[in-house]
Amino acid sequence: MNVMKRVVYTLCFFMALVVFGQSDTTSNATPTYASKPTAKKEAFKTGEWFQFRIHYGIFNASYATLEVKDSWLNNKPVYHVVGKGRTTGLARLFFKVDDNYESYFDKKNGQPYRFIRKIDEGGHTKDIEINFDHAEKKAHVNNKKHNKQKSFTIKDNVQDMISAFYYLRNNYDVSDLKKGESIELNMFFDDENFKFRLKFLGKEVLKTKFGKVDCLKFRPYVQAGRVFKEQESLTLWVSDDDNKIPLRIKADLAIGSLKADLHAYKGLKNPFYIKF
Repeated sequence: MNVMKRVVYTLCFFMALVVFGQSDTTSNATPTYASKPTAKKEAFKTGEWFQFRIHYGIFNASYATLEVKDSWLNNKPVYHVVGKGRTTGLARLFFKVDDNYESYFDKKNGQPYRFIRKIDEGGHTKDIEINFDHAEKKAHVNNKKHNKQKSFTIKDNVQDMISAFYYLRNNYDVSDLKKGESIELNMFFDDENFKFRLKFLGKEVLKTKFGKVDCLKFRPYVQAGRVFKEQESLTLWVSDDDNKIPLRIKADLAIGSLKADLHAYKGLKNPFYIKF
């Protein structure tokens, strides 16, 4: 795979909220898991908006956004999160990407009800809608591109790739999290159940465009052989405050590295503490 195509596939991984990626099936180590979710102060609200700037080396390759909206689904008030990503500049000349991800999830318990993935990645397109029936433990997948419908059995407390991001922010109190401990979630994506594992690497002060920020550092484990090789890894930095803002995601590649930095934000639920 040439470098540009590899970069863009990685961008798409980011755009699919790689913050909560796929489980590592290559490690033989037995992880130590953190305690189960505990109620805590809400981390986000309607109107929250993030813009990420994605870099490969010195090149600005893409922008991605996440926005929290209010909506109604099946007579229930829900959060409706829209994630969009597109390549820009030179990257767009080589490989055009226009991706749209949406999730509708419960305002109280974070359960996803609907997930939408509509993408165009260099001519490779998908148009998929997943409706979750938690009572019957089913995911009803509508592949609109191929006009095919299929149902899959899902696990308890399952999340989609967007709802997981907000579920973790709102439901895990990480104040007692110890270095080396992991958080695990049941995930469903496209037509597959899998385990997601997020390992806590410790605390760090991160230099950002906004100033220096106290951060929690995590390792989302990804399955080798899809986008990354075994020696390649992802690292995530989130603010060590009540917002749990994703500030940086870095992928170490075989050639160079790819980095997504928070570029702009608005509508935060809680104060954002910055060290100047």
